[in-house]
Amino acid sequence: QVQLVESGGGLVQPGGSLRLSCAASGSIFTIGAMGWYRQAPGKERELVARIFSSGTTNYADSVKGRFTISRDNAKNTVYLQMNRLKPEDTAVYYCNVINKYSGMDYWGKGTLVTVSS
Repeated sequence: QVQLVESGGGLVQPGGSLRLSCAASGSIFTIGAMGWYRQAPGKERELVARIFSSGTTNYADSVKGRFTISRDNAKNTVYLQMNRLKPEDTAVYYCNVINKYSGMDYWGKGTLVTVSS
């Protein structure tokens, strides 16, 4: 089992920045890819960014050039630096990790990001 705790959400004006953090605990040796998803009201959950154990990253087209995902393996933490935020980035952001042996997903409870003036 892996437990995930997100932090860093909040209210920010358009054009502003936020950094989300997700700390993992439990069976951390099983963690493979780590990522962030988001779900806006009335919409399906979507992948925002993901980083693999190798350091390879991928991003949704809508956030390329504005968001950066990183991980600190020593701290078992994944980060999402979000710059030039737009109102359409408003959503609940969820941390996700994948067990590299079983492929099982683990999810955090989510942190709300609101971009509004």
